[in-house]
Amino acid sequence: MTFVGRRGRRPASSGVPLTFEVIAETLCERIRSGGLRPGDALPTQAVLMREFGASSLTVQKAMALLKQDGWAVSRPGKGAFVAHHDHDHDADDTDAPDGPEATAHVGGATARVEALERALAEAVQQIGDLRGRVEALESDGGKRGH
Repeated sequence: MTFVGRRGRRPASSGVPLTFEVIAETLCERIRSGGLRPGDALPTQAVLMREFGASSLTVQKAMALLKQDGWAVSRPGKGAFVAHHDHDHDADDTDAPDGPEATAHVGGATARVEALERALAEAVQQIGDLRGRVEALESDGGKRGH
């Protein structure tokens, strides 16, 4: 996991991690251990705020870090979920990297594409809804003006 401080990337010897880094790493560990599986809902912001005694901004930064590193995806209106990781290489392939670094890299790209596709679909839906509202307002306004 890449830890990012308040002003960008932190040096490796920076000492104690910030709260959002602790939250992100804890959730990553739950994913790596199988406690949270691909497709599972991640704890809500309110739950994480209570569990870690953190502010909403701190929890949001932790979730952003998880998404950036490919561990989580957002589903608009539904919440955040554990990303599905691709497993394209054979289990016997000794040249392929193992562990979360491999799945986060491959799954991260897939998760980002999936998240972008969902966001685009939602944006298209919202544009359609807005067009319908504008048309309804325009036709209603024309009736009232006469």
